[in-house]
Amino acid sequence: MRRLVTTVGFACVLAASTLGAAQPQLTFAWPEIASRLVTQLALKPGERVLLVAAPGLFDELIPHLRYEVMQAGGIDLGVVDVLKEPFPELWDAGVLNEGADLSRAAYRSMLADVDAAIMLPGATPEHPVYAAVQDLLRDSRGRTVHFHWVENGSAFPLPGQPLPPRHVLDATYQRALLETDYPALMAIQRRFESAMRGQRVRVTTPLGTDLGFRIGDRPVNLQDGDASAARAARGKILIDREIELPAGAVRVAPLEDTVDGTIVFPPSQWDGRPVDRLTLRFERGRVIEIAAGSGRAAVAAELASVPEEARAFREFALGFSRLLAVPDRTPWIPYYGYGAGVVRLSLGDNSELGGDIGGGYVRWNFFTDATVTVGNEVWVREGRLVPPAP
Repeated sequence: MRRLVTTVGFACVLAASTLGAAQPQLTFAWPEIASRLVTQLALKPGERVLLVAAPGLFDELIPHLRYEVMQAGGIDLGVVDVLKEPFPELWDAGVLNEGADLSRAAYRSMLADVDAAIMLPGATPEHPVYAAVQDLLRDSRGRTVHFHWVENGSAFPLPGQPLPPRHVLDATYQRALLETDYPALMAIQRRFESAMRGQRVRVTTPLGTDLGFRIGDRPVNLQDGDASAARAARGKILIDREIELPAGAVRVAPLEDTVDGTIVFPPSQWDGRPVDRLTLRFERGRVIEIAAGSGRAAVAAELASVPEEARAFREFALGFSRLLAVPDRTPWIPYYGYGAGVVRLSLGDNSELGGDIGGGYVRWNFFTDATVTVGNEVWVREGRLVPPAP
């Protein structure tokens, strides 16, 4: 699935790569991180656990994770390493592609009895072992923890603001992972899901975004950190079995025919080119009008390059983690917009969310100054999470 990213800032697909290599380092709490990851899996004795890792990334964590699995009564299946990238220039892409297809098929058979996997930084769905695990998840077999950290580009800048140094990102994520009140996070997310049922949701921004929709009986994914087998068994969609840590977002694909209104973007990048004052207008979930102060041709070119079915509204997501909120000073967007009050209005394929849009194209768009109203209740006001009293 092709993924593009737009924030309220400028081009940020490769945001994590801008971090300097000579920054101060955080002292990682490896035993505590490992304990938290395994705790969230809620392992039962005898459950088989696999780690998927990229060579050279978070190597220090791996022995602690394996020990925690054993201590929890799980069966340690060890680690599958993905191929280290970038590949040598002389390697033949055809050989790699054929090899990946063969590996994926073999892994599906080999991993059929794995109960849980932890996807460590650097491992992505493009790697055959990860793809095979997802194939099994789609068949309602197993569950995973996604522990991406920053290596898969989880942090995004705001307009005119650089990303903070790597040790600040590390400290932010470590604190969120270890100090989140998971029962409280689960409780407020469930309240929000309940509030959305039967109500129209409206998202507005100071620039002019005014978009409304209903979710009907669509599945709502709560990224609350619960990676237990019981939660996986209740899951209705793929991502109910792919639990992100750090935790924080509520995600849903609204009923396509109910999505109407406009999204107005701050400076963004489309088709690799800058676009200013972009407005997309939607009717019944489809893009019907494109307007821009400059760069309209770039937007039209990007949308023309994807299947017709994918030129549609994909997903509404709202962050609830106060430990991942956008900082007031030197602001940036932590961990895929999982911070309290961050809104994601995405375009394209929503099949993994239980929606009706296919096509493979996905574009994430983050907004840090949105107001979210559910029925008559305001849950977010200009980027600040302000849930109504229970």
